[in-house]
Amino acid sequence: MNILSIKNVALTITLAASIFTASAQKKYNEGIISYNISVAGQNVESKCSFKGDSSLISNQYGPAKVQMVIKGNFDYFAVLVDVPVASIKKAAVMTPGELEEAASSAPEYTITATTETKKIGDYNCKKYIEKDNKSGVSFDAWITTDISLPANILTGAFKDITGTPIQFTYVQQGTPQSITLVSVSEVKIPAETFSIPKDFERVSMDDMKAMMNRGKK
Repeated sequence: MNILSIKNVALTITLAASIFTASAQKKYNEGIISYNISVAGQNVESKCSFKGDSSLISNQYGPAKVQMVIKGNFDYFAVLVDVPVASIKKAAVMTPGELEEAASSAPEYTITATTETKKIGDYNCKKYIEKDNKSGVSFDAWITTDISLPANILTGAFKDITGTPIQFTYVQQGTPQSITLVSVSEVKIPAETFSIPKDFERVSMDDMKAMMNRGKK
């Protein structure tokens, strides 16, 4: 085999490897993500329906189903609470002022890559350090490039990172929640999934928070 032939073979192998690597990553634009959320010794299954830049997180707390809807670049946020046994169906949408206030009080993360790697479930992950610049508190986050998912309310801190968070921490109202991605299903999500049903009563976000706080007692 001459030098030219050897070079051609090498080039073919390189191109084939590049094509395989590019096709190995699965990109999801629509579907359902299943998360396991661990907080205060309790484990909760959370479902995230997503389509493009819209997502809906659904959690079940006893008889209450709580859903959070995000649209666009986190410029729309709604909370829906459905408690069939109490005939409660209420929904609240954050005003622009409330969105601005929430953004200003949210943690400000610096995400730094490390060289440490491990496999979590089916995903090859790399360790990142997730540091809140306001509190100085840091958490470990494990990111994979095996799949690509749009950012949602839980993963917004990582939206500028190349990769998808598989195991990470989400802080809600000062309480850290340990989150692990369990599975992703590629299914069609109806557009109305991200809308407030007509049979839900609209309330203010303050009233919604008060109602949910009463439910915790």
